Amino acid sequence: MADETYDHERARQLIAALRALAARIDELSDEQLLASGPEFLKRMGDVRSELFHYEVRSTYDTPEIGESRRIVDEARRRLEDLDFDSEDDEPWRDSGD
Repeated sequence: MADETYDHERARQLIAALRALAARIDELSDEQLLASGPEFLKRMGDVRSELFHYEVRSTYDTPEIGESRRIVDEARRRLEDLDFDSEDDEPWRDSGD
């Protein structure tokens, strides 16, 4: 469940990771920067993965959203089961006159 939600603390950690990556890039000279390829590939991969989770967080269902979706789906199924094309215009009336 932890991977399916994205709270403020997790967002704060992502921001810190992005800033740390930027600071590390900024502190190195051109030669050091180019020589640090493996380090940056690892860091960028980690940040990229977390950034992806942040971007798609709205597609995750919380338990409340899942329950709401279930209720709406059930209501739609019930609506589809109703027969509005019945020849009896007033199905609530007793047909035994």
